Amino acid sequence: MAISESQLETWSHQGSIQQSSSTYQTVRTALLDAKANYAGKNFEVFLQGSYGNDTNIYAESDVDTVIRLDSIMNSDVSALPPEQQQAYHSAYGNATYTFAEFKAAVVTRLTIAFGKDYITAGNKAIRIKANGSRRSADVVACYQHRRYIRFISMDDQEYDQGVIFPTTSSGTIINYPKQHSENCTEKHQATNSWFKPTVRILKNMRSKLVDDGKIAKDTAPSYYVEGILWNVPNENFGSSYVDTFCKCVNWLMQTDRSKLKCAHEHHALLGTGNVHWPSANCDKFLNAVIQLWKES
Repeated sequence: MAISESQLETWSHQGSIQQSSSTYQTVRTALLDAKANYAGKNFEVFLQGSYGNDTNIYAESDVDTVIRLDSIMNSDVSALPPEQQQAYHSAYGNATYTFAEFKAAVVTRLTIAFGKDYITAGNKAIRIKANGSRRSADVVACYQHRRYIRFISMDDQEYDQGVIFPTTSSGTIINYPKQHSENCTEKHQATNSWFKPTVRILKNMRSKLVDDGKIAKDTAPSYYVEGILWNVPNENFGSSYVDTFCKCVNWLMQTDRSKLKCAHEHHALLGTGNVHWPSANCDKFLNAVIQLWKES
C-alpha cells in the first residue's frame, strides 16, 4: 500500500501565512525600536526557519527571527596566505562593544515590549510565548561571522558571511541562514516549484510519526529535513507527489549520505558537531517514513 496522491497534496500545503507575517512584523518592530540600548549599533533583523523559507506547515507555530550585530565580527582567516592574514590583522582592531552586552540589551528590549512573563532566554534563542493572535516566536541574537577567501585591503576583500553565537549548553554555533534560504529558493525554482511542497510533505509525515510515538520530537528538525531534500538531484522532482516522494526517498536510501551537505554548502549535513544532524537520527527518520508509507 502507499499514501494517496490526495493525502500528499494536502500535506504539501503551506501553514499559517497571515498570522506568521503579523507576528514577525510585531517582533521586528520591537527589535528596531529606537529606545533599544543597541539602537546606535550596526545590526540587521531578518527571518530564518520554516516560515522564512516558505516550508512551514500547520503543525508548526514558531516564527524564527535573527538579529545579527554587525558592529563586531568573528573572522576565520585560516585559508588566507600569511601576508593576507597579516594585512587583515593590521586593518582591524579589537572591538569595544561585546556580544554579551548586545544580547542582554536584546533580552531587555523584548521584555519591555512583550512583558517578562512572555520572555525566556533559552539555550540558543530567546523565546517569546504566544499571546492572542500572536504566534510563538524565537529570536536568535548573534553577530557576524566571516570566512575569508581573500584579504588584500579594506577595499579589496572577499568572504562568506554567516552568523556566530554562543549557547548555554551546545558550544558556539556558526551557521549561514541567508545562504540556506537563498539556496532553498534556487532549488525550488530549479525543480519547477516542487521542492518546497515536498519538504512540507516530509515535515507533515514527521509530525504524524511524532504524534504516533514512532520517533522523538527532536529526531528530524525542520532545518535538516530541508537540507537533506536539497541534496536530491532535481530530476527526481516532478510529475506527481507520489512519484516525487518515491524517487527522492529511494535516492536518499541509495546514496552515500555521509557526503551530503547542508543547504548553505558550508557544512556536512550529517556528523557529530553542534551544526550537524546525527546520522542515527537521519537513518531513524528515513526508515520511519518508509514504514509509514508501507503501512498506509
